[in-house]
Amino acid sequence: MSDWRSYAVRLADQLRASGDLRSPAWHAAIAETPRHVLVPTVYQPPEEFYGAFTHTRLNTAEHLELIYSTTTLVTAVAPTKDGDVVGRSSSTKPDLMVRMLETLDIREGQRILEIGTGTGYNVALLAHRLGDDHIFSVDIDPELVSTARRRLARIGRHPHLAVGDGAQGWPAHAPYDRIIATCAVRRVPWSWYEQLTLGGQLLVDFKPHGGGNLVLLERKDDRLEGRFAARFAAFMAIRQPDNPDERPPTPWQPEFALTRQRTTTTPAEPAGAMLFLRAVMSSTQLRQRYAFDQQTRRPTAVRLAAADGSCCEVDLTPAGNGTWTVREGGPTPLWREIEHDYQQWCDWGRPGWDRIGITVTPETWAVWLDEPSNLLTRPPLPC
Repeated sequence: MSDWRSYAVRLADQLRASGDLRSPAWHAAIAETPRHVLVPTVYQPPEEFYGAFTHTRLNTAEHLELIYSTTTLVTAVAPTKDGDVVGRSSSTKPDLMVRMLETLDIREGQRILEIGTGTGYNVALLAHRLGDDHIFSVDIDPELVSTARRRLARIGRHPHLAVGDGAQGWPAHAPYDRIIATCAVRRVPWSWYEQLTLGGQLLVDFKPHGGGNLVLLERKDDRLEGRFAARFAAFMAIRQPDNPDERPPTPWQPEFALTRQRTTTTPAEPAGAMLFLRAVMSSTQLRQRYAFDQQTRRPTAVRLAAADGSCCEVDLTPAGNGTWTVREGGPTPLWREIEHDYQQWCDWGRPGWDRIGITVTPETWAVWLDEPSNLLTRPPLPC
């Protein structure tokens, strides 16, 4: 694929035009990195909610269009215990990747730790900017690391790669000026704090309750602190050794029939920032899933369940006049508390992600609005 350079340059120009890329150094990294060498095959997902992934070798001009586009490429899949097949690893959308790199304000001479090597594409961009010796990347999957090392060598890149638990970082080479995680975490590992220089920054997708966003944290004397990114982004959950504490919680099963019905002016799916605030402010822990149409396999309602068996279901399609239908069962009226939290969010001026921040200590984390002193979680939540 000797003509790949024109595609790479076009991608870099596109990212600059969209505002995702501002630095000439990152433009050069995108334009001069042969992504097709690092991502020679992909698993194309089904177009609908069901169907099989299609394994495709990218070896035509049409495939170059896909490789050098703002598309997330699924590069590995794995079966679940339920018999489904899900993505296990991917090459992140270049527009998101470069926004993350720009957000971290990476500068010459800095040492960078990446959590989640994957295909090695992000490593290649970092190495282009700072040089191989300044880049360290760890991934739990030996096969991914081995493949990335081999493919990076083909394009003349030899950064430091290792197989390991990303939640533990890579202490042997610490401290780092920046840590970038291409995965989502339910808890921010304190080991990352310990491996950052004072004033160093960490960028990670923080999802304590299943919903969250990228947050940029700075190492202070005794804490990590910072705001969420204004634009939403999502990553696969961090993969770790078999640790029961890190497994997603099993959904509670409703024990009561949906015997009560009414309407609400609170939408089932408000803005993402509101979903996050709702989860951290709520006094009732909830599990969420969707109801699907059996023929189209498209979601029709949001279902919530609490530990006492109470449940509710809220239609995704409005009932009319700005209302949605709510069906509830059990002793706890779950949607009433959500309506209260939604009204609180409206009273605050419907804040977006960029007004929300978190403070992380070894034992706790807290959410704040606008300023760290304006805590929304009292007391701070245990890590």
